[in-house]
Amino acid sequence: MPKGKDHGPTIKDDERYEKLREKGMSKEKAARIANTPRKEAGKRGGKSPKYEEWNKDDLYEKAREVGIEGRSKMDKSELIDALRHH
Repeated sequence: MPKGKDHGPTIKDDERYEKLREKGMSKEKAARIANTPRKEAGKRGGKSPKYEEWNKDDLYEKAREVGIEGRSKMDKSELIDALRHH
């Protein structure tokens, strides 16, 4: 039984890629998902602690990195809220 179209060496799971494209996903997103090993597909990012466990200086630096304006006048809870809703 023939497999789906071969999308070249950059796509690791051609069948999965095709199904995602049929669902309307962009080529980039479909490729990213198709190239993720299935056993890792449900896992999320790093193990960073919750913002409530960060100190204010670290929250301020993160806010600066992501470009939150008015951060110098914010208290810790405002920085947390701004980071979560940025």
